[in-house]
Amino acid sequence: MLSFLLRAAALLGLAALLSACSGAAVLNALTSRAGYETARSVRYAPGPRGTLDLYVPDDAGPRTPVVVFFYGGSWDSGSKSLYRFVGQSLASQGYAVAVPDYRVYPEVRFPDFVEDGAKAVAAVERLAREGGDGLPAGRHPIVLMGHSAGAQIAALLAFDERYRRAAGARERLAGFVGLAGPYNFLPLREERYKRIFPLSTREASQPIRFVDGAPGEPPAFLAAGLSDTTVDPKNTRSMAARIRAVGGRVEERLYPDLDHIGAVSSLATALPLGQRQLRADLLDFLGRITGARRP
Repeated sequence: MLSFLLRAAALLGLAALLSACSGAAVLNALTSRAGYETARSVRYAPGPRGTLDLYVPDDAGPRTPVVVFFYGGSWDSGSKSLYRFVGQSLASQGYAVAVPDYRVYPEVRFPDFVEDGAKAVAAVERLAREGGDGLPAGRHPIVLMGHSAGAQIAALLAFDERYRRAAGARERLAGFVGLAGPYNFLPLREERYKRIFPLSTREASQPIRFVDGAPGEPPAFLAAGLSDTTVDPKNTRSMAARIRAVGGRVEERLYPDLDHIGAVSSLATALPLGQRQLRADLLDFLGRITGARRP
Protein backbone atom coordinates (compact mmCIF):
# COMPACT_ATOMS: atom_id res chain seq x y z
CA MET A 1 0.00 0.00 0.00
CA LEU A 2 1.29 3.42 -0.95
CA SER A 3 1.59 5.95 1.90
CA PHE A 4 0.84 9.34 0.40
CA LEU A 5 3.60 11.44 1.93
CA LEU A 6 5.62 11.73 -1.26
CA ARG A 7 5.74 15.53 -1.46
CA ALA A 8 7.16 16.05 2.02
CA ALA A 9 9.58 13.19 1.58
CA ALA A 10 10.90 14.34 -1.77
CA LEU A 11 11.26 18.04 -0.98
CA LEU A 12 11.94 18.14 2.75
CA GLY A 13 13.62 14.84 3.46
CA LEU A 14 17.09 15.96 2.47
CA ALA A 15 16.68 19.03 4.64
CA ALA A 16 15.79 16.88 7.63
CA LEU A 17 18.70 14.55 7.02
CA LEU A 18 21.17 17.40 6.90
CA SER A 19 19.57 19.47 9.71
CA ALA A 20 19.60 22.57 7.53
CA CYS A 21 17.01 24.97 6.13
CA SER A 22 17.69 23.66 2.67
CA GLY A 23 19.25 20.23 2.82
CA ALA A 24 19.38 19.77 -0.94
CA ALA A 25 21.08 23.13 -1.35
CA VAL A 26 23.71 22.17 1.22
CA LEU A 27 24.25 18.78 -0.40
CA ASN A 28 24.56 20.30 -3.85
CA ALA A 29 26.90 23.00 -2.54
CA LEU A 30 29.22 20.25 -1.33
CA THR A 31 28.98 18.28 -4.57
CA SER A 32 32.06 18.40 -6.76
CA ARG A 33 31.98 20.44 -9.99
CA ALA A 34 35.03 18.63 -11.38
CA GLY A 35 35.07 16.02 -14.14
CA TYR A 36 31.89 17.00 -15.98
CA GLU A 37 30.13 19.88 -17.71
CA THR A 38 26.55 20.96 -17.11
CA ALA A 39 24.18 22.31 -19.75
CA ARG A 40 21.39 24.08 -17.88
CA SER A 41 17.76 24.31 -18.96
CA VAL A 42 18.02 22.56 -22.31
CA ARG A 43 14.63 23.07 -23.96
CA TYR A 44 12.54 19.97 -24.78
CA ALA A 45 9.00 21.40 -24.62
CA PRO A 46 7.31 24.81 -24.28
CA GLY A 47 6.74 26.42 -20.90
CA PRO A 48 8.71 27.03 -17.73
CA ARG A 49 8.93 23.32 -16.86
CA GLY A 50 9.81 22.10 -20.34
CA THR A 51 13.58 22.01 -19.81
CA LEU A 52 16.22 19.58 -18.58
CA ASP A 53 19.70 19.80 -17.12
CA LEU A 54 22.38 17.67 -18.78
CA TYR A 55 25.53 16.48 -17.01
CA VAL A 56 28.24 15.22 -19.38
CA PRO A 57 31.53 13.62 -18.26
CA ASP A 58 34.66 15.35 -19.54
CA ASP A 59 35.73 12.18 -21.34
CA ALA A 60 32.31 11.47 -22.95
CA GLY A 61 32.47 9.71 -26.28
CA PRO A 62 30.03 8.42 -28.92
CA ARG A 63 29.09 5.39 -26.79
CA THR A 64 28.78 7.07 -23.39
CA PRO A 65 25.54 5.81 -21.78
CA VAL A 66 22.88 8.39 -20.93
CA VAL A 67 20.69 8.09 -17.82
CA VAL A 68 17.43 10.07 -17.83
CA PHE A 69 16.54 10.68 -14.17
CA PHE A 70 13.02 11.64 -13.05
CA TYR A 71 12.81 13.08 -9.55
CA GLY A 72 9.96 12.59 -7.09
CA GLY A 73 7.64 15.15 -5.54
CA SER A 74 4.20 13.57 -5.23
CA TRP A 75 3.36 14.58 -8.81
CA ASP A 76 2.73 18.12 -7.61
CA SER A 77 6.18 19.54 -6.88
CA GLY A 78 9.92 19.13 -7.40
CA SER A 79 12.75 20.74 -9.32
CA LYS A 80 15.69 19.56 -11.38
CA SER A 81 17.83 22.10 -9.53
CA LEU A 82 17.78 19.85 -6.44
CA TYR A 83 19.54 16.96 -8.13
CA ARG A 84 23.04 18.06 -9.05
CA PHE A 85 24.24 15.39 -6.63
CA VAL A 86 22.60 12.69 -8.77
CA GLY A 87 24.13 14.10 -11.95
CA GLN A 88 27.58 14.28 -10.40
CA SER A 89 27.34 10.83 -8.82
CA LEU A 90 26.73 9.11 -12.15
CA ALA A 91 28.87 11.45 -14.28
CA SER A 92 31.83 10.65 -12.03
CA GLN A 93 31.45 7.03 -13.16
CA GLY A 94 31.26 7.80 -16.86
CA TYR A 95 27.52 8.33 -17.45
CA ALA A 96 25.84 11.36 -18.96
CA VAL A 97 22.73 12.31 -16.96
CA ALA A 98 19.63 14.23 -18.05
CA VAL A 99 17.34 15.54 -15.28
CA PRO A 100 14.08 16.93 -16.73
CA ASP A 101 11.53 19.13 -15.08
CA TYR A 102 7.95 18.21 -15.95
CA ARG A 103 4.55 19.77 -15.38
CA VAL A 104 2.82 18.94 -12.10
CA TYR A 105 -0.59 19.18 -10.43
CA PRO A 106 -2.67 21.40 -10.33
CA GLU A 107 -1.47 22.62 -13.73
CA VAL A 108 -1.88 19.12 -15.13
CA ARG A 109 -3.19 15.69 -14.17
CA PHE A 110 -2.25 12.15 -15.16
CA PRO A 111 -1.14 11.29 -17.81
CA ASP A 112 0.18 14.74 -18.75
CA PHE A 113 3.35 14.51 -16.64
CA VAL A 114 4.15 11.13 -18.16
CA GLU A 115 3.70 12.59 -21.62
CA ASP A 116 6.14 15.36 -20.65
CA GLY A 117 8.59 12.68 -19.60
CA ALA A 118 8.22 11.00 -22.99
CA LYS A 119 9.01 14.28 -24.75
CA ALA A 120 12.11 14.66 -22.59
CA VAL A 121 13.26 11.15 -23.52
CA ALA A 122 12.69 11.87 -27.21
CA ALA A 123 14.74 15.07 -26.91
CA VAL A 124 17.56 13.16 -25.19
CA GLU A 125 17.51 10.59 -27.99
CA ARG A 126 17.92 13.35 -30.56
CA LEU A 127 20.83 14.84 -28.63
CA ALA A 128 22.41 11.41 -28.41
CA ARG A 129 22.11 10.83 -32.16
CA GLU A 130 23.00 14.31 -33.38
CA GLY A 131 25.19 15.62 -30.56
CA GLY A 132 24.89 18.90 -28.73
CA ASP A 133 25.14 20.57 -25.31
CA GLY A 134 28.43 18.78 -24.71
CA LEU A 135 27.25 15.30 -25.70
CA PRO A 136 29.05 13.88 -28.75
CA ALA A 137 26.92 12.44 -31.53
CA GLY A 138 26.86 8.67 -31.49
CA ARG A 139 25.05 5.53 -30.39
CA HIS A 140 24.46 6.13 -26.70
CA PRO A 141 22.69 3.45 -24.62
CA ILE A 142 19.77 5.11 -22.79
CA VAL A 143 18.57 4.13 -19.32
CA LEU A 144 15.45 5.50 -17.62
CA MET A 145 15.68 6.03 -13.87
CA GLY A 146 13.40 7.56 -11.24
CA HIS A 147 12.89 8.02 -7.54
CA SER A 148 9.50 7.90 -5.82
CA ALA A 149 6.84 9.52 -8.05
CA GLY A 150 9.56 9.86 -10.68
CA ALA A 151 9.99 6.09 -10.64
CA GLN A 152 6.30 5.71 -11.51
CA ILE A 153 6.79 8.06 -14.46
CA ALA A 154 9.96 6.29 -15.62
CA ALA A 155 8.35 2.85 -15.22
CA LEU A 156 5.39 3.80 -17.40
CA LEU A 157 7.77 5.15 -20.03
CA ALA A 158 9.78 1.93 -19.88
CA PHE A 159 6.92 -0.58 -19.90
CA ASP A 160 4.14 1.23 -21.79
CA GLU A 161 6.00 2.22 -24.93
CA ARG A 162 3.01 4.11 -26.37
CA TYR A 163 4.13 7.25 -24.53
CA ARG A 164 7.59 7.23 -26.05
CA ARG A 165 6.35 6.34 -29.52
CA ALA A 166 3.79 9.18 -29.45
CA ALA A 167 6.57 11.61 -28.54
CA GLY A 168 8.80 10.43 -31.36
CA ALA A 169 11.24 8.34 -29.32
CA ARG A 170 12.33 5.23 -31.18
CA GLU A 171 15.40 3.79 -29.46
CA ARG A 172 15.25 0.54 -27.52
CA LEU A 173 16.01 1.23 -23.87
CA ALA A 174 19.09 -0.30 -22.31
CA GLY A 175 17.51 -0.47 -18.86
CA PHE A 176 15.16 0.84 -16.20
CA VAL A 177 16.05 1.80 -12.62
CA GLY A 178 13.36 2.36 -10.00
CA LEU A 179 14.22 3.71 -6.55
CA ALA A 180 11.45 3.48 -3.92
CA GLY A 181 8.82 3.66 -6.63
CA PRO A 182 5.02 3.31 -6.51
CA TYR A 183 4.10 0.78 -9.18
CA ASN A 184 0.92 -0.79 -7.82
CA PHE A 185 -0.72 1.79 -5.54
CA LEU A 186 -4.48 1.51 -5.93
CA PRO A 187 -6.95 2.11 -4.37
CA LEU A 188 -6.47 5.83 -3.77
CA ARG A 189 -7.69 7.20 -0.47
CA GLU A 190 -6.76 10.88 -0.41
CA GLU A 191 -8.94 13.27 -2.39
CA ARG A 192 -5.93 15.16 -3.73
CA TYR A 193 -4.58 12.03 -5.37
CA LYS A 194 -7.97 11.17 -6.76
CA ARG A 195 -7.84 14.54 -8.50
CA ILE A 196 -4.30 13.94 -9.80
CA PHE A 197 -5.35 10.52 -11.14
CA PRO A 198 -8.86 10.87 -12.62
CA LEU A 199 -11.04 7.79 -12.40
CA SER A 200 -11.20 7.37 -16.17
CA THR A 201 -7.40 6.96 -16.41
CA ARG A 202 -6.61 5.59 -12.95
CA GLU A 203 -6.03 1.97 -13.91
CA ALA A 204 -3.62 3.10 -16.63
CA SER A 205 -1.49 4.87 -14.00
CA GLN A 206 -0.23 1.57 -12.58
CA PRO A 207 3.08 0.51 -14.16
CA ILE A 208 2.65 -3.10 -13.06
CA ARG A 209 -0.28 -3.44 -15.51
CA PHE A 210 2.02 -2.98 -18.51
CA VAL A 211 4.66 -5.56 -17.71
CA ASP A 212 4.00 -8.33 -20.22
CA GLY A 213 7.36 -9.75 -21.19
CA ALA A 214 7.38 -8.16 -24.65
CA PRO A 215 10.76 -8.31 -26.44
CA GLY A 216 11.39 -4.58 -26.03
CA GLU A 217 11.02 -4.49 -22.24
CA PRO A 218 14.29 -3.40 -20.63
CA PRO A 219 16.15 -5.14 -17.81
CA ALA A 220 15.20 -3.57 -14.49
CA PHE A 221 16.92 -2.68 -11.23
CA LEU A 222 14.37 -2.12 -8.44
CA ALA A 223 15.55 -0.88 -5.05
CA ALA A 224 13.79 0.18 -1.86
CA GLY A 225 14.45 0.49 1.85
CA LEU A 226 12.72 -1.77 4.33
CA SER A 227 12.34 1.26 6.63
CA ASP A 228 10.44 3.20 3.98
CA THR A 229 7.16 4.44 5.49
CA THR A 230 6.32 6.67 2.50
CA VAL A 231 6.08 4.14 -0.33
CA ASP A 232 5.54 0.62 0.91
CA PRO A 233 8.36 -1.69 -0.27
CA LYS A 234 5.58 -4.05 -1.36
CA ASN A 235 5.46 -1.96 -4.52
CA THR A 236 9.00 -3.03 -5.35
CA ARG A 237 8.32 -6.64 -4.43
CA SER A 238 5.17 -6.88 -6.55
CA MET A 239 6.75 -5.15 -9.56
CA ALA A 240 9.77 -7.44 -9.40
CA ALA A 241 7.54 -10.51 -9.05
CA ARG A 242 5.53 -9.47 -12.10
CA ILE A 243 8.64 -8.97 -14.23
CA ARG A 244 9.95 -12.38 -13.19
CA ALA A 245 6.56 -14.01 -13.85
CA VAL A 246 6.58 -12.97 -17.51
CA GLY A 247 10.20 -13.98 -18.03
CA GLY A 248 11.74 -10.51 -17.82
CA ARG A 249 15.08 -9.53 -16.32
CA VAL A 250 14.98 -7.86 -12.92
CA GLU A 251 17.32 -7.31 -10.01
CA GLU A 252 15.46 -6.64 -6.76
CA ARG A 253 17.28 -5.02 -3.84
CA LEU A 254 15.70 -4.34 -0.44
CA TYR A 255 17.98 -2.63 2.08
CA PRO A 256 17.49 -2.90 5.85
CA ASP A 257 17.37 0.38 7.79
CA LEU A 258 17.03 2.45 4.61
CA ASP A 259 14.15 4.94 4.39
CA HIS A 260 12.43 6.64 1.47
CA ILE A 261 14.83 9.53 1.04
CA GLY A 262 17.79 7.26 1.63
CA ALA A 263 16.95 5.50 -1.63
CA VAL A 264 18.11 8.59 -3.53
CA SER A 265 20.49 10.24 -1.04
CA SER A 266 22.54 7.02 -1.12
CA LEU A 267 23.78 8.20 -4.52
CA ALA A 268 25.46 11.31 -3.09
CA THR A 269 29.25 11.29 -3.01
CA ALA A 270 29.64 14.46 -0.90
CA LEU A 271 28.21 13.14 2.37
CA PRO A 272 27.77 9.63 3.81
CA LEU A 273 23.95 9.52 3.52
CA GLY A 274 21.87 6.38 3.09
CA GLN A 275 23.68 3.17 2.21
CA ARG A 276 26.82 2.96 0.09
CA GLN A 277 25.82 -0.53 -1.03
CA LEU A 278 22.87 0.79 -3.01
CA ARG A 279 25.09 3.01 -5.15
CA ALA A 280 27.58 0.17 -5.65
CA ASP A 281 24.80 -2.21 -6.71
CA LEU A 282 23.31 0.37 -9.06
CA LEU A 283 26.64 1.10 -10.73
CA ASP A 284 27.30 -2.61 -11.15
CA PHE A 285 23.91 -3.00 -12.87
CA LEU A 286 24.45 0.01 -15.13
CA GLY A 287 27.89 -1.21 -16.13
CA ARG A 288 26.58 -4.61 -17.13
CA ILE A 289 23.53 -3.51 -19.10
CA THR A 290 25.26 -0.70 -21.00
CA GLY A 291 28.62 -2.37 -21.51
CA ALA A 292 30.23 0.69 -19.93
CA ARG A 293 33.63 0.30 -18.37
CA ARG A 294 33.67 1.61 -14.81
CA PRO A 295 36.55 4.01 -14.07
